[in-house]
Amino acid sequence: MNTGSTQLSQKKINYKELLKPYLRNWKWFVIAAIIGILLGVLKIRYSVPEYAIQAKIQILDDQGSTSELDVFRDLNVFGGGGNRVEDEIEVLNSRSNLIDVIKQLGLNKKIIALGNIQHSDLYKNTPFNVSFLAPDSIIYRTKEEFFVTIKSNTSFELAEKEDEPSTVQLFGKTINTSVGEVVITPNELDMNKFLDRKYKVVVNPLTMVADGYQKKIQVNITNELSNIIALALNDQVIDRGKDVLNALIHNYNQNAIDDKKAIADRTSNFIDDRITSIYGDLSTVDESAEDFKSDRGLSDIGAQTSLNLNIGAANQQELQSASVQLDIASSMKNIVENQEGYELLPSNIGLSDASIASTTARYNELALERKRLLESSNERNPIIVNLDQQLNGLKRSMQSSLNSVTNNLALQVNSLSSQLSKINSRIYSAPKNERALRDITRQQQTTEQLYLYLLQKREESQITFASATPKSKIIDSAFLTSNIPVSPKKSIILLAHLILGLLLPFSIIYGKDLLDNKIHNKIGLEKLIKDVPVLAELPKLSKKDNKLILKDDRSVMAESLRILRTNLDYLIKTKTGQGKKNVVFITSSVSGEGKTFVSSNLAMILANTKRKVLLIGADIRNPKLYDFFNNKNVNEISKRNTKGEVGLTEYLYDDTLSPKDLVHEMLVHNNTIDVVYSGKIPPNPAELLLSNRVKGLFEEFSENYDYVIVDTAPLMVVTDTLLISQYANHIIYVTRAGSTEKAVLDYPLKLKQEGKLNGLSFVVNDVKDSNLGYGGKYGYGYGKSIKKWWKF
Repeated sequence: MNTGSTQLSQKKINYKELLKPYLRNWKWFVIAAIIGILLGVLKIRYSVPEYAIQAKIQILDDQGSTSELDVFRDLNVFGGGGNRVEDEIEVLNSRSNLIDVIKQLGLNKKIIALGNIQHSDLYKNTPFNVSFLAPDSIIYRTKEEFFVTIKSNTSFELAEKEDEPSTVQLFGKTINTSVGEVVITPNELDMNKFLDRKYKVVVNPLTMVADGYQKKIQVNITNELSNIIALALNDQVIDRGKDVLNALIHNYNQNAIDDKKAIADRTSNFIDDRITSIYGDLSTVDESAEDFKSDRGLSDIGAQTSLNLNIGAANQQELQSASVQLDIASSMKNIVENQEGYELLPSNIGLSDASIASTTARYNELALERKRLLESSNERNPIIVNLDQQLNGLKRSMQSSLNSVTNNLALQVNSLSSQLSKINSRIYSAPKNERALRDITRQQQTTEQLYLYLLQKREESQITFASATPKSKIIDSAFLTSNIPVSPKKSIILLAHLILGLLLPFSIIYGKDLLDNKIHNKIGLEKLIKDVPVLAELPKLSKKDNKLILKDDRSVMAESLRILRTNLDYLIKTKTGQGKKNVVFITSSVSGEGKTFVSSNLAMILANTKRKVLLIGADIRNPKLYDFFNNKNVNEISKRNTKGEVGLTEYLYDDTLSPKDLVHEMLVHNNTIDVVYSGKIPPNPAELLLSNRVKGLFEEFSENYDYVIVDTAPLMVVTDTLLISQYANHIIYVTRAGSTEKAVLDYPLKLKQEGKLNGLSFVVNDVKDSNLGYGGKYGYGYGKSIKKWWKF
């Protein structure tokens, strides 16, 4: 449990340390936030507002549009399908549709009224009109601008660039510009109210303007199952935004009607071409039917066939009757010719010749009378002879008549047979003719039906176009959704500028910390050196502050030095071994980190405890200790020698000098302190410090004083300190906040590991008040009053 609590506590401390640089500079965050908000307010104030404009339409089911295509669908030329709302959205917001709108409204040309800060687009109510004489094809591809300044009712100044010299021009006169010839005419009778106002005329390519509006216009379905489309546009000019949406909808509907007209015209043209072609085919078929009937003598095959059947049947009966008559006549003729006597002849045999029947009757009558007479007479009887003569005459007459009748009947039979053959031929050929005529008739009927069908469809297509309706129904024409501008959005802009304002100091602090490789305070130093103690951190002094502390001083510096004194006493007491262990070396990495300052003030704060303190200037290459004790507040009480100003250098050179001869008893701010100066700068300081007299010096001083503070040379610059480090009981390594690099600390730590630095500890000097730890807070709490956070 204790381990977990410790880890949690360390984690919290880490978070505090992470936020500390930012909280320490809270004033900059407040200033940056105020500046950011002010900039946001200025942006809102001078931004041109944009207003939300909206329109709604309903996509109609295009039921009537199939009429002009029925002919193609009936013929399976192509199929149709219903309009999808998604497709109509793409068509509505298409680039080509927007280009037509821009051409119609002239949006590729703008007149902008220039102001000192804010510019505004002019739409419709412009002070002048600009007419371009160049062809539209050139203007629609041009990107150019020029500037116009009204000077009077009749003149103005024209400049190609804003900062170029301008030329005076007259209204209504042709002007040569980079766009081509231009004519500018006033729209107001009195132009004096526009005097000295500057305007910018901008011409942009159609495609660029269309692309811009295509991105700005939002077209969405109000509901997934709905056919209603909402169009939205944000524009600086309300009337312009309304005109754009209304023109977009109008062009969309007009394009749909034009498409229907084009289809109807195309359908009519197609039908007209087909009618012309089919009309020729129909004439050809009619001529074929006419020629067929004329060649075969046909008018009505059915009627003629029925007539031929009736005639054939009658002819057949006549032929049979004639054949029977011929057979009877031939038989009668054979009987008459083969008869040797005067036998009776057949009568009423069915011959149609009445003369033969009467002759046969007379002959039989005479034959019967002869036969009766022969019963009572002989053949020589004159009556019988007379009868024989009459009978022979009748027989000859009968034979002649029979020959004539037979010949006539034979001719009649042959004629009837020929006629019957012809009639049968006509009857037998009727199905073939009927089939051929039926083929011709079918082709004729098909062609005629198609001809009439196309005539009907042509009329239907024209009727459909005449009654064509738009693809959409306008539910709401373009309207302003609210009088409150949608842009600039005040809350978002203010929040964004606030965040950007806060990000600026945050980024600076974060970047500074990220790139920072310097020591800044005790806490940061302790993280780096870990097991080596940091005795204290000393605050940064202003130019007005004294370099040496006063007696009974309660400043932050004094309190920090007291902490250093306390920690040093603790180290001295814990140091085991022979002797007092009171020799303290003060060193640093390089010159300028405050080792002499720390040495002097440490000696002063130790002297406040009424103990004997000796301060030795062992930096014989660059001595600065004398500067600290050479002012009006420092008095030299006595000198221990009579050989003039001598110091450590002279002691090492002159064997006649004793350590006591080097001591200067000083009265500094009512504190008594002994000082040994460095002396003159020798030519061979390293060799001089290798003298055996150095050991005796430190041993004697250590015995005679409670504290021996030694201001030594910088450790990384020269080797002097390492040469005498063996005589030190404690080495205080001074680092300077904001100056000593972190990487430099590896050097003294490495020397400590090698055993070359005894009792190494650190002090952080020149720490800013905001970076001070407990020492700073203590000093502020008891040394001086603290300003409240709201008092700058």
